[in-house]
Amino acid sequence: MIPRYSRPEMTKIWEPENRFRIWFEIEAHACDALAALGVIPKESARTIWEKGDIPYTPARSARIDEIEAVTKHDVIAFLTELAEHIGPESRFVHQGMTSSDVLDTCLAVQLTQAADLLLADLERLLSALEARAFEYKDLACMGRSHGIHAEPVTIGLKFATFHAEFQRNRRRLKSAREDIATCAISGAVGTFANIDPRVEEHVAEKLGLKPEPVSTQVIPRDRHAQFFATLGVIASSIEHLAIEIRHLQRTEVREAEEYFSPGQKGSSAMPHKRNPVLTENLTGLARLVRGMVIPAMENVALWHERDISHSSVERMIGPDATVTLDFALNRLAGVIEKLVVYPDAVERNLNQLGGLVFSQRVLLGLTQAGMSREDSYKAVQRNAMRVWQEGANFLDLLKADAEVTALIPAKALEELFDLGYHTKHVDTIFKRVFGRA
Repeated sequence: MIPRYSRPEMTKIWEPENRFRIWFEIEAHACDALAALGVIPKESARTIWEKGDIPYTPARSARIDEIEAVTKHDVIAFLTELAEHIGPESRFVHQGMTSSDVLDTCLAVQLTQAADLLLADLERLLSALEARAFEYKDLACMGRSHGIHAEPVTIGLKFATFHAEFQRNRRRLKSAREDIATCAISGAVGTFANIDPRVEEHVAEKLGLKPEPVSTQVIPRDRHAQFFATLGVIASSIEHLAIEIRHLQRTEVREAEEYFSPGQKGSSAMPHKRNPVLTENLTGLARLVRGMVIPAMENVALWHERDISHSSVERMIGPDATVTLDFALNRLAGVIEKLVVYPDAVERNLNQLGGLVFSQRVLLGLTQAGMSREDSYKAVQRNAMRVWQEGANFLDLLKADAEVTALIPAKALEELFDLGYHTKHVDTIFKRVFGRA
């Protein structure tokens, strides 16, 4: 994590003070459950809350780090520092628990906190995409396949396409959040030998989690793999939309452009430059998030009931993936909210090839008039190739082609060159995506 690509709401989740606070709550809630079961005195559980429930500050974090430098164990260092505040009653803290109970349950809380922020980010992006989709619902533009002019679509449909994609991402993230929100308070090797399963149930309820059905000594890492894979899919969708904007901003196209603010500079050498720097940046950030998916997948295969080969990976990808994706989603939402669309350029590109975009309709018209599909294709293509090579007008060439006009008179040919034919079902698509048109 670096400040340039971080937002404070997400970085706070991964700061030591938040982590230690969650650790304390796990331990204190477990003590409440143990007291209710008669394992430890109720007065001791109250004392643990009263004396231990104090803010975790950078100074406290530094003290824990100081102890860890000696113990070489982060949870023991935390418990030692906590005992300095609680006193003798601290002997009841961590009863029957193992370090993974604290670490894994805390990570589950942090990932659900992160998921909630990411879901809010997705809502902002979806709102921006919906607004722009309806703004340009009927602005016909050139649809492209292989980067080459194909048939007309609308600018609004482009936004609607991405809105539908990010709706799917929202569903994926909600599912991943549900699966990651599990609690493990099952002790060494996960058998509950030294702690009652009801303690786990109590802690889970207090933290908004579910008990992990079988935690061995760790929460199974397939849950984490799904979570980070979902972040990778969302990152890919970010790049998908960023690439579309970058293509539309190319000088030869210039149908849309990132907002270029007063005083902004595009190049240190060329004062005229207006570069798609934000969407290029998003492409790079998407690569980083996707790069963290494979390590999460490889964490699934741990030795027996546990090892810690996953630990160093998660200490890095947990913060880095969520912070980076949070930043990227908000940057992308800002790009969409301020995106500049140039209708004149959209129309110019739509008409650039002299009507070739209507070639399929002419092809179908000839087949409906009785010509074989093979002969229809040849007739349309030979005229289309002249447009490419000579810059001629497609409709004029067709009107001059006796084989074509023998089946489709000139007036009927003109009717085939109707832009509305291609956009007549836009409302249907919008109703599917947005529930309204």
